[in-house]
Amino acid sequence: MLFERTIRTPVECRGVGLHSGAPVTLRILPAQTGTGIVFRRIDLEGFEVEAISKNVAKVSYATSLMKQGVLISTTEHMLSALIGMGVDNAIIELDNLELPILDGSAAPFVEMIVRAGLRQQRRKRTYLKILRAYEMREGAKFIGVYPADRYSVSYAINFPHLLIGYETLKVELTNGNYVEHIAPARTFGFLEQQRAMLNQGLIRGATRESCIVLTAQGIDNPPLRYPDEFVRHKILDLIGDLALFGRRILGYVKADRAGHAMHTAIVSRILRDQTYWEEVTLDDATAALYPEEHLAIAE
Repeated sequence: MLFERTIRTPVECRGVGLHSGAPVTLRILPAQTGTGIVFRRIDLEGFEVEAISKNVAKVSYATSLMKQGVLISTTEHMLSALIGMGVDNAIIELDNLELPILDGSAAPFVEMIVRAGLRQQRRKRTYLKILRAYEMREGAKFIGVYPADRYSVSYAINFPHLLIGYETLKVELTNGNYVEHIAPARTFGFLEQQRAMLNQGLIRGATRESCIVLTAQGIDNPPLRYPDEFVRHKILDLIGDLALFGRRILGYVKADRAGHAMHTAIVSRILRDQTYWEEVTLDDATAALYPEEHLAIAE
């Protein structure tokens, strides 16, 4: 894709926050070239928080942003959908601190973007091209970013549960792969941990309609959307967290049981050292490697 894109018309949804349980109305609005992805708290006089690494706040059970004390919580599913759909510029308005969880995947946000339509803009898209490898390890956890001509990610997880165990998947973010293979994968949780998490002020908005509920015997709310839905959702989260680079990357990202904290940490560390990356635009020949599935109309 040679040029930046935004959505064609505003689009809206309503829901509740996964952790806060608070009701929220969310709108995605078109934005000018060079805007990037910006969250706007309309309940706080339109205060804006840019979706960039320096605004990362909390990264335990979700990725939240904060600027001057204003919080935007659980951003990863929306950011993942925007990257997956090739949206460079958008304003995300909300009237509470946490984005709605909806069905626990990125599919509802993808559907909103499709409903709004995509519009090609006149400015060339700038990519962050990875120049050399960077790796992080914390015990059994690992994440690495490597030079590559396209954007692809792989993930491995290992949970001691009869429906999960060891799962691994690699996906290239071109030609509709995100929409078909990643966006519908839902977040998941373990019923045995419910009380402890509620006591921590978490998952107050969780329902069987917004996540996969795992019990000791299996799944409380079947069926799964994919046999390996769990690792697909981890890839969904990773793509959303890597959106905090502020632009799409040209590189390969490999993660093993990493989690939000490591996802966002590697973004911050790479951005601090420009020997790891450079900003590039694509020529016509290179852009042919990135087929676009959705029609966009120029300004």
